[in-house]
Amino acid sequence: MRESDIHINRVDWVTVLIYFLLVMIGWFNIYAAVYDGQAEKSIFDFSINSGKQLVWIGTAIMLITIIMVADPRFFENLSLYIYLVFLALLVITPFVGKEVNGQTLTIGFGDFRIQPGEFAKFATGLALAKVMERPTFDLSKKNYQLIAFGVLLLPVILILLQPDTGTAMVYFALLLMFYREGLPSIYYILGFGLTAVVLLALGIENNLFLAGAIVLVVVALIFLGKRTWQRIVAFSLIGLGLIALIYSIDFVVSKLPEHQQNRVMVLFNPNLDPLGVGWNVTQSKIAIGSGGLLGKGYLEGTQTKFDFVPEQHTDFIFCTLGEEFGWVGSLVVISLFVALLYRLVIMAERQKTRFTRIYGYSVVSIILFHFMVNIAMTIGLFPVVGIPLPFFSYGGSSLWSFTVLLFIFIKMDSSRATQLGRLG
Repeated sequence: MRESDIHINRVDWVTVLIYFLLVMIGWFNIYAAVYDGQAEKSIFDFSINSGKQLVWIGTAIMLITIIMVADPRFFENLSLYIYLVFLALLVITPFVGKEVNGQTLTIGFGDFRIQPGEFAKFATGLALAKVMERPTFDLSKKNYQLIAFGVLLLPVILILLQPDTGTAMVYFALLLMFYREGLPSIYYILGFGLTAVVLLALGIENNLFLAGAIVLVVVALIFLGKRTWQRIVAFSLIGLGLIALIYSIDFVVSKLPEHQQNRVMVLFNPNLDPLGVGWNVTQSKIAIGSGGLLGKGYLEGTQTKFDFVPEQHTDFIFCTLGEEFGWVGSLVVISLFVALLYRLVIMAERQKTRFTRIYGYSVVSIILFHFMVNIAMTIGLFPVVGIPLPFFSYGGSSLWSFTVLLFIFIKMDSSRATQLGRLG
């Protein structure tokens, strides 16, 4: 039996099936998002988004074919080169890219354009896997932490220069993979603690109350243990640092672009500007809530049909699903994502090489972040940051990048028997 036959027989077809189910359900919802109540244009019409998405789906299948017939060692051997190519594309994007709404995110020719920031996600996952695959690489040691964070932060910095805060945030999802590979828990405890302080500072109008609460906690911690001068100084410095952070948040937020300031404020006060910056989220929640248990029926959504929700075919595609298929339809799609993530974790844990396991957890981290943040945006639990729903939202760069991200790992998983042979 040929090696390629062995790989095909080992393909995780459950994961492939879930991928195609999500893509096709997304395609039907993209058509629903642009449907205006008249049947003049069919779902296959290339002049509307559903027809264009069908082209992207067809080309995505071509990408899948190329990946599945390629030698799996290709991605491992060229991982750092792939990473460097996309870093170079990110560098030139602000200079040669097309500016839309104050952001320069895409490069290309004519109507064919790609967003390098989306594709750099899989490239960063490959690069981290290559750098961290050595048995001696230990994330509990500072020098190795600096290397890993360096690889992670380079694309983040370049994407922030475009500027694209939403896409840059996605890369920090790879910290989940870092945790699996041994990054000390103290980083996550401090991270969650600081995040909680920031959210409280943004949500509480009078920072004096929060500062007072921190002082009380610090005093309690000092008196609960031995009152040594080192302990008193350490906790006092921590308390002062947190209070300084609280009072500096307003300054930092004031330096953000106006639309980003508004998105943060609307998160804590949805009624701040219901006809302005709060419009998207308010209408999205109305659409989802109006769907009830079973929904209004396919192509029967009034919020969708009358264009109440802007960008409904991209970032807010989930509210189309909620309005027309209700709680049951939303649960089915959420269950498909959960099943996909569950399969990917199983696949990552059964790998024979550290490289493939690390890349597998990178895939899990990125898809999980997109899935959670996108849905949280549509129901008002997270600021609107332009995060698409994987395999679901309209867009060639989004679909292609997630397809490549996922199927490189599926290909690697299908060749795990030969990986074991190489290790032997």
